[in-house]
Amino acid sequence: MESERPDHRPSEADGGELGIGALARASGLPVSALRFYDGAGVLVPAVVDPRTGYRRYDPGQLGEARLVAALRRVGMPLADIRLALAGRAGGDPTLPARLLAAHVRRLEHGVAEARRELSRLRTGARPPGRREDRPRENAMNDELRHDDRRHDEPRKDERRDEATLTLPGDQLADALDAVRFAVGADPELPSLAGVLFDVDDAGERLRLVATDRYRLALAGVALSEPGAGARALVAAPVVDAMRALLTDAAPARLTLRDGEAALAVGGRRVAGPTVDHEYPDYRRLVDLPAGRRVTVDTAALRAEVAAGPVREERSAPDGGACEVSVLTVTDASPARLTPYPETAGAGQRVAVNREFLTEALAALGAAHAEIEIGGPAAPLALRPRGGASDRLSLLMPVRLDDVA
Repeated sequence: MESERPDHRPSEADGGELGIGALARASGLPVSALRFYDGAGVLVPAVVDPRTGYRRYDPGQLGEARLVAALRRVGMPLADIRLALAGRAGGDPTLPARLLAAHVRRLEHGVAEARRELSRLRTGARPPGRREDRPRENAMNDELRHDDRRHDEPRKDERRDEATLTLPGDQLADALDAVRFAVGADPELPSLAGVLFDVDDAGERLRLVATDRYRLALAGVALSEPGAGARALVAAPVVDAMRALLTDAAPARLTLRDGEAALAVGGRRVAGPTVDHEYPDYRRLVDLPAGRRVTVDTAALRAEVAAGPVREERSAPDGGACEVSVLTVTDASPARLTPYPETAGAGQRVAVNREFLTEALAALGAAHAEIEIGGPAAPLALRPRGGASDRLSLLMPVRLDDVA
């Protein structure tokens, strides 16, 4: 068989089809990449000459090739590129943009992790783990524990929870957005590298849970039809692919079965393996003793925190430096929460990781929030005002010698 000529151009005999070289020049994809995507089943030629092996592409595939080139430039995984093309061909032109948005969120999370590592290196902090380098930010170690299991051990039981659930797509999307920011990224804690899908025993409500031990997010969704109790830990990339499918209130069908989580919306489907690790028991944290509650304007508090004073402290999750905001609850009536510690009438104070706080406020998705402070060493609880009881975020405080 002759080798394929990259400079092969379309002719009348080709019926207007593009040779691989012409498509490469028009799309920006190298010839080698086009061959790879053909072999991977992502961008398959319209015709392959059985004698010469020359690939010829339909002119309509140029748009697909350009889309692949754009997604390839930003490092999108092959599985997502394949899904984007399927959505485009299936009449969903918005799917590529949604998948790209999910990819950007993953990149931003990675950049945040890299910045924390860079800060640690610049300050000369030793890797976390040694006694003298343990972060000053409290972890949820005591509360987030398993029954006789370490959170990094694989599951010992062979029971597979199975359930098929139907729920409103927009509500599931909202719940995923409310918890995604708290997913753990520590490779030594694989049990935290996803979102827990926890269906109550009555099969009436789905709870989504994410935590990295220093923050925890919880969001509930009522099922459209009664289902069965089940639990599954879904890896973050699969969660992001699921989120990309959810664009409106159309019913979403979630299936948890045999180590796989799948979501189907309309004619589109995303599936991936579940994480085979036992998830921490988050319930004990949800029922913490009541603290002092303050109602805040979410956007206004975010702006105050962004502009307010900060301290640089060595803190979790990587032992590097982070910016810490000291929140103060005024003794006035009604009480007010402010990041300015010298506020007149200042009362109870708590120090928190500023980045974690702003992310939690944004994820609430509410104009007003109730923030509950139990003390300088207790988790800071954030809830949408008037929202469901199972929609909240918890942030562990940073220990400061002068905040007590």
